[in-house]
Amino acid sequence: MVARRDGAAPGWAARPAHLALVARSAGTRGEESHTRELRDSGTALSRSRVSGERQRRAEPQRHHESGLCCSTPADARREAAAVPARAMGAPWGPAGGWLFARRGGLGLPRSAPALVAVGLLCTALAAYYCWRQLPPLPRASSRPPLPRASSRPPLPRASSRPPLPRASSGPPLPRASSGPRRPVGVLLWWEPFTRRESRAKRPPDCWLRFNISGCRLLTDRAAYAEAQAVLFHHRDLVKGPPDWPPPWDVQVRGVEGPELRVLDKGVAAAEALAISGLRPPGQRWVWMNFESPSHSPGLRSLAGNLFNWTVSYRADSDVFVPYGSLYPRTHPSDPPLGLAAPLARKRGLVAWVVSNWDERQARVRYYHQLSQHVAVDVFGRSGPGRPVPNIGLLHTVARYKFYLAFENSQHLDYITEKFWRNALLAGSVPVVLGPKRANYERFLPRGAFIHVDDFPSASSLAAYLLFLDRNPSVYRRYFNWRRSFAVHIISFWDEPWCRVCQAVQTAGDRPKSIRNLAHWFER
Repeated sequence: MVARRDGAAPGWAARPAHLALVARSAGTRGEESHTRELRDSGTALSRSRVSGERQRRAEPQRHHESGLCCSTPADARREAAAVPARAMGAPWGPAGGWLFARRGGLGLPRSAPALVAVGLLCTALAAYYCWRQLPPLPRASSRPPLPRASSRPPLPRASSRPPLPRASSGPPLPRASSGPRRPVGVLLWWEPFTRRESRAKRPPDCWLRFNISGCRLLTDRAAYAEAQAVLFHHRDLVKGPPDWPPPWDVQVRGVEGPELRVLDKGVAAAEALAISGLRPPGQRWVWMNFESPSHSPGLRSLAGNLFNWTVSYRADSDVFVPYGSLYPRTHPSDPPLGLAAPLARKRGLVAWVVSNWDERQARVRYYHQLSQHVAVDVFGRSGPGRPVPNIGLLHTVARYKFYLAFENSQHLDYITEKFWRNALLAGSVPVVLGPKRANYERFLPRGAFIHVDDFPSASSLAAYLLFLDRNPSVYRRYFNWRRSFAVHIISFWDEPWCRVCQAVQTAGDRPKSIRNLAHWFER
């Protein structure tokens, strides 16, 4: 209805109601009456004008399409009056400015300073709101550390570096704990393979040799009662007349304290111990043997429960001390230990050093079969061997590509210096005859040796050795382990002695005894 009365286009009907009301009032009252209405209504009129102006700015394209004419002078005056109201941000009602154009409505500020103050306040509020939207600055404590001048990582402390292996004794023995060691006395009843009446040599320094502290090694039998352990070598134990420590009894005599007293020296110690088992309190008797069961006579004659511990090459001994071992090298650039002569200096093919020739032994029988297909140079004091040259055993073997590390008997873990020293340390590839291949591989890589069991006959082994002789690149593969490991050789008899001391320090006070020594060792 409003659109048809004003002659507007149909699109005008979509305009807000208060704009239609403004147009109708302007056409009927005229310019003068509208000016009078403006004076009476005060600020409310300005608010209505501001509302109309905002609506017109929001829809300029729709106004143009509806066919509205240009503004009149009265509209210009109304627009000028509405500018202060827009600057003040006067509120608007839901129905438009004309509905609130009454007396008593909110008016404009009375002075210009108030406008400036309100503008500054609005600016400050806007700036404060924008500042609150900014992310907080990081605290000084949360800033990442500045990079150092050098990008290389710091060097480790001297205390964290691994100890270098000693050239004289191989790798240092591991310590059981970081605390101080309690002093332990170990008595060596006699020096192995020497006459009993000979004077014992000076005991070794376990700390300097094997990095074991707190050891008091004894050779004087008068200190028997002070020793926490007594070490007996099997061959000297069963050879010759009995030479056992006498049984001891501890008695308390009032305030004088305990006193050691010998009981019946005329009775054999082994028999007396089997009956009474008397010895200094807490003392351990240790049986030591590095021969194979085939060369250890008198095992069955030893009384049961006579020894507390065993020390031997067997991995299941109470104190395990092998003939040799491999230990990691400190740095890959370190030269390998041993002679390891260059391939160009290896003039011979197969060498063998043997001191005990016995035709009944398996190693001698295999030698006869192998020598029919390949030349073997034998050195030794018996059999077909010739004396070792003056340059020494290791330098002699280093001139050969292969060495026959044949053991005198085949038993569990029985891998002697023939393998560790004569072959590996000399720099020759060992051809082994002893325990099974799996037994060897418990202690070294499978590619470090040649086992006779890998071949169906001695002739096939000889053919393989000749093949390696003609193919140097394949032969050199047997030395790959030297890039990571070095060879440690047992030091008789210092190392077993110090290792027993170390075992006593870490064992505690729990008692133990070997009930059947022969049954354990001969299996």
